[in-house]
Amino acid sequence: MCGRFVSTSSPQDLVEIFDVQRWDPTETLDKSWNVAPTDPVWAVLERPVRKAGPEPVRQLRVARWGLVPSWAKDPSIGGRLINARAETVDTKPSFRRAFAARRCLLPGDGFYEWESLPPAGPGGRQRKQPYFITLANGRLLAMAGLYEFWHDPDLPKDDPESWLTSVAIITTRATDAAGRIHPRMPLTIEPEDAEQWLDPDQHDADRLRRLLVQPGAGHLIARPVSTAVNRTTTNGPQLVDEVEPLRP
Repeated sequence: MCGRFVSTSSPQDLVEIFDVQRWDPTETLDKSWNVAPTDPVWAVLERPVRKAGPEPVRQLRVARWGLVPSWAKDPSIGGRLINARAETVDTKPSFRRAFAARRCLLPGDGFYEWESLPPAGPGGRQRKQPYFITLANGRLLAMAGLYEFWHDPDLPKDDPESWLTSVAIITTRATDAAGRIHPRMPLTIEPEDAEQWLDPDQHDADRLRRLLVQPGAGHLIARPVSTAVNRTTTNGPQLVDEVEPLRP
């Protein structure tokens, strides 16, 4: 799975990197070195803009991490739907409608995974060593994502506060540096494939699946980092600093 990641790019940089056509400057997010489920994140998506015509417009929006299907009774389900498995994303009820028409990119500097280690001694507790995993070339990750809109039934539909935009990250079996740490990893979209991936009128599941690739074609760097990242309330650039790993 992908349960934490780093997002430190400014919206102005994301607008330029992803050729965004529309972004509301009043929407801002602080840099985060410890993005956790239910946190707000940046999402790049394409859809028509009300009163601006039927053509899809590439937008940068703030969304909550943890997908809430439109049919959900309440948004709490999102905490369990932070990842969508590539193997079942087009068939699982929670994700198949979003995969068909509501796909997005989720920018990130890199992501964290935890390696399980044996106890330090007899009767000890199992330990986990966190790693920060990023592209070897230092480029930004464009993680493949899905988004949904959920309406709070207790509020009128014309109330902007009644709508929640939420997202999930698509994952696959891990390889290379990530594979020895954790069996799952996020999938990404190459820059030349972004237009097809974001196109809401593209519904060919086989073609969409072919756009999903492993980050950097497997060229990843994983470095051990402090267990301070285990606490979702901890943040700061020191979280990605390399440390001496816990010993098996």
